[in-house]
Amino acid sequence: MEHVNRTYLPAAGHDWALPLYDPFVKLLGDKARQSLIVQAAMPTVGRVLDVGCGTGTMAVLIKQLYPKVDLVGLDPDPKALRRAGRKAKRASVSIQFDQGSADTLPYPDASFERVFSSFMFHHLRPDQRPKILQEVSRVLVPGGSFHLLDFERPEEAGFFARLLYSNHHLDDSLEQRIIALFRQAGFASGKKIRTGALLFGLLRMGYYRANVIETA
Repeated sequence: MEHVNRTYLPAAGHDWALPLYDPFVKLLGDKARQSLIVQAAMPTVGRVLDVGCGTGTMAVLIKQLYPKVDLVGLDPDPKALRRAGRKAKRASVSIQFDQGSADTLPYPDASFERVFSSFMFHHLRPDQRPKILQEVSRVLVPGGSFHLLDFERPEEAGFFARLLYSNHHLDDSLEQRIIALFRQAGFASGKKIRTGALLFGLLRMGYYRANVIETA
């Protein structure tokens, strides 16, 4: 697959931090990602895309749980993708890892039954988010769905929570804003499924689902 070099944010924020990325993802817990997969009502076969797959933790988990799906992981970071490939090989699962950008997904219309994004959305600038969601909507089949898990900033937070949520990109991660972005991107419906918590409740996570309209 041809890839045009573009500026991107490395999976861990900085190249030097990449060795710390997997331990950090592990700290977030497999249970959170498993909950995201469960809410997706996954097909036993079909094509599934993990956008912003990083080092492949989520992708490998999906493939282990649903070995017959055709799974694709996409990320702009070649170093993270190399780690993802090694991780899939150790797990003895077959996953297609592509280097590319989420705002110009290198796939035809209606290519996937499910698209996932875990802990990637908060990295995006507010002006990037509508385009990426439009691309996700484009590559989903009619009746397909997008499943998003990410940190969210509570409307009211105490002192320590404000320190944890100091990333200004989280300013745009309120529930009503994300659901509005789903509508603007052309999804037929979008809603928050549930809220989760980490680190004794100091970190909040939102689980979202958005559906593409089914054709008659």
